[in-house]
Amino acid sequence: MDKQLQRDLTRWLKSQSKLAKRWLMLSVGLGFLSGVLLVGQAALLAHILHQLIIEHTDKYQLVSSFVGLFVVVGLRALCSWGREIFGYRCGEQIRLHIRQLILQRLQQLGPAYIKGKPAGVWASLVLEQVEEMQDFFARYIPQMSIAVLVPVVILVAVFPLNWAAGLIFLVTAPLVPVFMALVGLGAADANRRNFKALQRLSGHFYDRLQGLTTLRLFNRAEAEAENLHAASEVLRKRTMEVLRMAFLSSAVLEFFSAISVAIIAVYFGFAFIGELNFGHYGLPITLFTGLFVLVLAPEFYQPLRDLGTFYHAKAQAIGAAETIVEFLNTEADTMDQGEKNLDSPETIRIDVEELEVLSPEGHVLAGPLSFSIAAHEQVALVGPSGAGKTSLLNALLGFLPYRGSLKINGVELRELDHSQWRQAISWVGQNPLLLHGTVRDNITLGNPLATDKHVQQVAKQAYADEFIQRLEHGYLHPIGDRASGLSVGQAQRVAVARAMLQNGAFWLLDEPTASLDANSEHLVLDSLKHAVAGQTTLMVSHRLDQLAGMDRVLVLENGKLVQNGRFEHIRHEGLLADMLAHTDKRDLDA
Repeated sequence: MDKQLQRDLTRWLKSQSKLAKRWLMLSVGLGFLSGVLLVGQAALLAHILHQLIIEHTDKYQLVSSFVGLFVVVGLRALCSWGREIFGYRCGEQIRLHIRQLILQRLQQLGPAYIKGKPAGVWASLVLEQVEEMQDFFARYIPQMSIAVLVPVVILVAVFPLNWAAGLIFLVTAPLVPVFMALVGLGAADANRRNFKALQRLSGHFYDRLQGLTTLRLFNRAEAEAENLHAASEVLRKRTMEVLRMAFLSSAVLEFFSAISVAIIAVYFGFAFIGELNFGHYGLPITLFTGLFVLVLAPEFYQPLRDLGTFYHAKAQAIGAAETIVEFLNTEADTMDQGEKNLDSPETIRIDVEELEVLSPEGHVLAGPLSFSIAAHEQVALVGPSGAGKTSLLNALLGFLPYRGSLKINGVELRELDHSQWRQAISWVGQNPLLLHGTVRDNITLGNPLATDKHVQQVAKQAYADEFIQRLEHGYLHPIGDRASGLSVGQAQRVAVARAMLQNGAFWLLDEPTASLDANSEHLVLDSLKHAVAGQTTLMVSHRLDQLAGMDRVLVLENGKLVQNGRFEHIRHEGLLADMLAHTDKRDLDA
C-alpha cells in the first residue's frame, strides 16, 4: 500500500475518533491515573522491603504501608476495568457512526448500484470490516496517549533518585516504537489483502448458497465446491500472513524490552557491589532506590509494548478502512431529489420527453424516450431482454439518474421528495420480497398502522386469505427471509395484498406472474385486475397474451421506444409482430 494512502487512511480514522471524544478522554484519564498509582505502588513495595530487610523493622509497624499497598492495587484494578469499559464505548460509538455512513451512502446510490456487487461483499463491508476497527478506537488510540504520559510520570519519579537509571530509560525507550514501526510496515498491506480475500469468499459463498438448487440441477455443485475451496485457501494464506506479522511484532517488542530491563538490573547489581559509582547525586544507592527503579523498569516499557501489540489493530483498521473510504468516496451519479410534494397524489400522470436513463457511472442505459401515461391509463411495457425496461422502471422509482424530462403531475421527478413520491406507488415485482417476520408484518410493511380488518380485507382480495387461514398461526405465522416457508405463488399473493394496502395511485408491475404456476397466475392476475381498475398503471410483461386488456402498449428495443399504441393497432407490425410470431412458434413446438 502506498505510504501516502496509509497516512490518509490513518488521518481519516483519527478524525472519526473525535466523535467519541468524551469516552476517549475518560479512557486516557484512567490510564494516566493508573500510571500515577503505579509509582505509588512501587514506592510502597520498595519501602516495605527496605524496612524489613535493611532496617529490620517489625512487620506490625508497617501495617499502614501494607494497607496502602492493597488499596493502590485495588484502585489500579478499577482503573483497568474502567479503561476497558470506556474504550469499548468509544469504539462502539464510532463503529455505529461509520456503519451509518455506509448505509446512508448505500441508500444514496440506490438498488441499481447495489445489485452490481454480490450481497456477500456488502455484508462483509458493513459487518466484518467495521467490526475490525473496534480495537483501533478502543485500544490503540487511547494507548498512543498513555504510552507518552505513563513513561513521563515514571521518569519524573526516577530522575530525582538516580539520574543514570533515568538516562537508561530515556535512551532505550525509543527502541521499542522504532522497531515496532519497522516490523509493522507490511502489516497494513497484509490486512488489506486479507480483507480483499474475505470479501471475495463472502460474496462467492453467499451467491452460491442462494443458487444451490440451480447448481445441483445442472450438476455444478462439485465444481463450485472446488472454487470455494480455492477461495478459502487464499483466505487461509492471507490470514496466516497477518498472524505471522503479529507474532513477529510481539517477539521483537519483548526482546528489546527485556534487554532494556536487563541493562537497568546490571547497572544496579554492579552499583551495589561498588563497581559502578555514578548516577546517585553523591548519596549511596539504597535498597529502596534499587527496588523502586527495578519494579518500575518493566512497567516503564509496558505502555510502549502495549502500543506495539495494538499496532496490529492499527494495521487491521487501515486495511479495513481502505475499502470503506473508497466506497464512501465513490463517484457515482445518483438521482437528485428536491422537497416538492405531489399535487393531487390520488391521481398520477407521467410525461416523458427526450429521457435518457443513466447508470451510476454515467453511461446511457436507455433513451432518448418520449411518451406519456395519462391519469387512470393502463399501459404495458414489453421488449426483449436488455431493451431497457428495468432501467426505465428504476428511473421512475428514483433509483437511477437521468437526462431530459421526467415529470410526475407536471413536476420534474428530480425536484420531488422521493419518499413522498414512493408513497404513491404500489409495487409488485417478479420476485416477491418477504422479510423475516409474520405474514401480517409483511402485508403491513407499507402501512404499519393498518387494522386487522383492513389487512384481512386486502388478503381476501388478493386470494391470500384462503391459504393464510390454513397456516398454523394464521396471520401471525412466522416466515423467514426471502419468503422461506411459503410457495412462490403464496408469497406473490402476499406481495399483492401488501401493494393493495399501500393503495397507491400509480401501480408499477414488473412481470408479477413470471415465476408462477397456472393456478397462482390466474389468481394473481384476477386480484391485480380488480386492484388497478381506475388507477394509473405501468406493467412490464413477458406474457404477450395479457396485452389485449391494456389501454396502450410501449415496445422497447435497444433502449429505444420503437412502437407506441393500442395492442390491436400495432400487433401486426414491427417488433411486436415478431415477438408474437416467436411466441406462437414456441407454443406450437411445445
